Amino acid sequence: MRTRRASALDGSKRILLARSSRFCVSAGHYENFPVASLLVPSRLRRATLAIYRFARAADDLADEGTATPAARLAALAEFDAGLAVIEQGGTPAAPPFPELARAIAEHALPVALFRDLLSAFAQDVTTTRYATAADLHDYCRRSANPIGRLLLHLYGAAAPAPLAWSDAICTALQLANFWQDVASDWERGRIYLPQEDMTRFGVRERTIAQAAPDAAWRALMRFETARTRSMLESGRPLVRVLPWRLRLELAGVLAGAHRVLDAIDAVEGDVFAHRPRLTATDWFGVAFRALFPARRHVRARLGGAA
Repeated sequence: MRTRRASALDGSKRILLARSSRFCVSAGHYENFPVASLLVPSRLRRATLAIYRFARAADDLADEGTATPAARLAALAEFDAGLAVIEQGGTPAAPPFPELARAIAEHALPVALFRDLLSAFAQDVTTTRYATAADLHDYCRRSANPIGRLLLHLYGAAAPAPLAWSDAICTALQLANFWQDVASDWERGRIYLPQEDMTRFGVRERTIAQAAPDAAWRALMRFETARTRSMLESGRPLVRVLPWRLRLELAGVLAGAHRVLDAIDAVEGDVFAHRPRLTATDWFGVAFRALFPARRHVRARLGGAA
């Protein structure tokens, strides 16, 4: 359900932080996964885009431009102050807050989930390495999972089981974006690959710096894509509990994520020379797999990497 930034919107930070493709309502950025496509009921599209635009704008404060870390944190604090105004019944004049205030009021969206996003984006300013997978998943809990949870609130499906399935999907979408964006994240001074995994496979940072994947790197990336694929599939039961239009939307998201993971495997983890990116042709395959998931993908939920 990226946007890092998911559709669910880019993984937040990606999915549901996902930016638009040719089959989506435009939200100003490109990513691999759709947000607010025509499969989303018209009554929910405005609120979906309001969520996305808030997340995208806040994410850009942490990532884009040449501002100092202090300035980035100050700008994110202003966004937090805007949420406080909404909580008190007001509507900040500056975008993206007017649309967001309306969405929160109309759909009783939990403001705490928007604060989780801001917490994760602030962490991007201050944290450049993750010691363990658990640390990284905690980041995803705040950077990606809130988007899926907000959408489930919109859909009236925010029960414990659907929320847990959504969390698995959103975290996996975020991770898929991390694996395809290793090179660009390095340019920002960040490595999202858990340090414990790099140590386990004998991968050093110089491999990333030199964009020189070797056998150890290929083994590490196979491990990460397999674990991400298994996590993605652990959330697939969510598809069965949603209305049919939303079911197709989510099935497309899952298929798109698998397409990216498969593309990473196809180039043996060399995301430096071949960053996976869904093309117009790929979207035909995504549409097919949304209706007819590959058996090996569905089986992934039973296996995966340890």
